Amino acid sequence: MTAIRTVLIAGASGFIGRALARELLAAGYEVVGLSRRTNAPAERLPAGLSFASWDGRTAAGWGGLADGAWAIVNLAGDNLAAGRWTKAKKARILESRLDAGAAIVEAVRAVPAKPRVLVQASAVGFYGPSGDEELDEDSPPGTSYLAGVVRAWEDSTKAVEALGVRRAVIRSGLVLGEGGGAWPRLVLPFRFFAGGPLGRGRQFYSWISLEDEVRAIRHLIEHEDLAGAFDLTAPGPVRQREFCRILGRALHRPCWFPVPAWGLKVLFGEKAVATVLTGQRVRPRRLLAAGFAFRHPDAASAVAALLRSGPPGGSRAG
Repeated sequence: MTAIRTVLIAGASGFIGRALARELLAAGYEVVGLSRRTNAPAERLPAGLSFASWDGRTAAGWGGLADGAWAIVNLAGDNLAAGRWTKAKKARILESRLDAGAAIVEAVRAVPAKPRVLVQASAVGFYGPSGDEELDEDSPPGTSYLAGVVRAWEDSTKAVEALGVRRAVIRSGLVLGEGGGAWPRLVLPFRFFAGGPLGRGRQFYSWISLEDEVRAIRHLIEHEDLAGAFDLTAPGPVRQREFCRILGRALHRPCWFPVPAWGLKVLFGEKAVATVLTGQRVRPRRLLAAGFAFRHPDAASAVAALLRSGPPGGSRAG
């Protein structure tokens, strides 16, 4: 008989978590979501996904599931994109990530049969605003607020390595896919012929399709020689204004109306500078060296695939 391969996903009801659960279930894994929010519309949750309740801070009620688990994937954390970065919001952003990491370490420490691997979420914000500099996994961390949060997020589960658990850290770029994330917000202005560059448009988008994001996570789960940090970004980062042109051509819409930087700062405050007006030029050196083959290596193919998959900015976006 084939051994049951159980994967626990913290944050399974989120944008990436749902897609990852669907990918793993199709591959024959048993998937258990750890989530405080299980009220996502039923049509968005993959069939076969079960949930274990947790408080986001401790292993109470679910920690025993880590005993002999194939993998734990930690995607949990307060949504960076939701709301202005007030003092209270910034505290939630950091605390939610540290608390989730501590809960997972608590669970792993307590069980006799340790999971084979822990995949820890991170982001290219680790490197901070970097202009035109080419970055990879060996580049140093940045010094911005967001870089500090991301570095702490990565370190929140580092203790499992001393317990003998392989750990892979995924520094994800801008994840583009139907059902959530940035894609609906990027497309919406073009539907009304109002698309254009954000600020000067010179900032780099290091992006990845949702399909490649979850395939890369599965790749890291299944290859037992892979550990450490991996940049989950497509090989072709593009400037924001070029992405605008690609999207405009695909939708047969102009890319004419720049959104001034000052307007974005007024609307979104510090978040605009950290997430919209600056960027990173990241290449997935270690992922490519590990033999991962991208389905969507360039922005044009990714945009075309997304537009084929559903109506741009349609009702499925969340």
